[in-house]
Amino acid sequence: MKNRFTFKTLCIAFAMLLITQISAAKDFDVRDFGAKADGVSLDTEAVQNAINAATQNGGGKVIIPSGKIVLSGTIYMKDFVTLHIENGGTLLASPDYKDYPNNTHKNMYKNEPHMDRCFIYAEDAKSFAFEGYGIIDGNGYMKNFTRKKGGRPMLMRFKNCDKIHMRDITILNPAAWVSAWLYCNEIVVDGIKIRSRVNGNGDGLDFDGCTNVRVSNSSFDTSDDSICLQASMQDKPCKDVVITNCIFESKWAGMRIGLLSRGDFESVTVTNCTFKNIKDSGLKIQLNEGGTMKNMVFSNLVMKNVPRPVFMTFAQQKACVDAPEEMYSMKEMKNFTFQNIIADNTELDKNSAFFLTGMPGHNIQNIIIKDVQFFVSGGGTKEDSKKSIKEYTVETLEGWWPEFHLVGTLPASGVYLRHMENVLVDNFQLTVVDADARKPFVLDDVSNSNISNCYLNGKKIK
Repeated sequence: MKNRFTFKTLCIAFAMLLITQISAAKDFDVRDFGAKADGVSLDTEAVQNAINAATQNGGGKVIIPSGKIVLSGTIYMKDFVTLHIENGGTLLASPDYKDYPNNTHKNMYKNEPHMDRCFIYAEDAKSFAFEGYGIIDGNGYMKNFTRKKGGRPMLMRFKNCDKIHMRDITILNPAAWVSAWLYCNEIVVDGIKIRSRVNGNGDGLDFDGCTNVRVSNSSFDTSDDSICLQASMQDKPCKDVVITNCIFESKWAGMRIGLLSRGDFESVTVTNCTFKNIKDSGLKIQLNEGGTMKNMVFSNLVMKNVPRPVFMTFAQQKACVDAPEEMYSMKEMKNFTFQNIIADNTELDKNSAFFLTGMPGHNIQNIIIKDVQFFVSGGGTKEDSKKSIKEYTVETLEGWWPEFHLVGTLPASGVYLRHMENVLVDNFQLTVVDADARKPFVLDDVSNSNISNCYLNGKKIK
């Protein structure tokens, strides 16, 4: 009898534990907190109350229901909350700038305070997530948001947060950037779709001083850089980043590393990605604010209509809103591998090349460019072949970023390398459609280089 009583007691205790766990995992439908979910009524308070209730419960899902449009101003994510947007459901940002308060930190780029506010914000939060097959719509059309109308809020900003997941959602129409992740750790983004074309500066995912970042199986169609890695604080490095199985389309760069570069960058891999219809560059890698940048691999990439598959600069310029008065010193930029790349630019003009440059006395070090097929239209003239291009100095940058238009047409039809050391180019096959008077490869102030197994229109270059 005693044993039976003990077993019964254990069963009851186990059942109570299950009930407690099920209760703790409660869903929080925003309609239960007063949301009209009609796409017209402002439901900010209801959504925030659902988030607050979920975190107070110890965690749970806040539900944006299918077939409904929930209109909201700024909301604040909290610990252990999952914002679940059901298939067919939409979380829609308010078109009124007044619905975005000014307590959501700031944009870290200089001269751009019009992007300080944001739609979804989190600070010092842990273990929160966004999931579901529904839509987050920034409603960022120019009829709603411009500088003259007060500003253009970012869609998301997270500061000093840990363990963030984002899966399967579609993100549309931000008024500015889709996201700024500031000094966050343990980030997983998987299977999302971003389309940001209705306003300017529509960056996709911007990771600033973040660590342990994984982005995979996602697609981007952006009006500015699709993914950015940045480091706006000297003591907050950007490191341990993996990006794989993604598709990039952009009016500017597919992926940018740098500009905001007061801190260090290290240990980045980008693999198995495609880039198409990029206006500026596929991989735009720029160190200019006194940090260091090293140990990165870019492999198994296919590009179509991407003028500069790789555009790398080591220069001096201020980009951060908190930049000091004095110009930054230059440290080091080294250890990069670019391998297994196919780039087809035959539909573009002659300004198509791999372009990597340091500055006099400040070389980029230890570069491998290997197993590349590069197809270009050609058309370079004799005058182009004799051109001496400008250095990236404080004077030539004119207070802005190191952009290609400041240099212009290169004296090389395929690869231009300048101010570098320890360079290996191997198995590079360049195909030029029309006659081009420029050399296929130009090395300017490059020491300890090894150029081997390179071909121009199928003929080995000696």
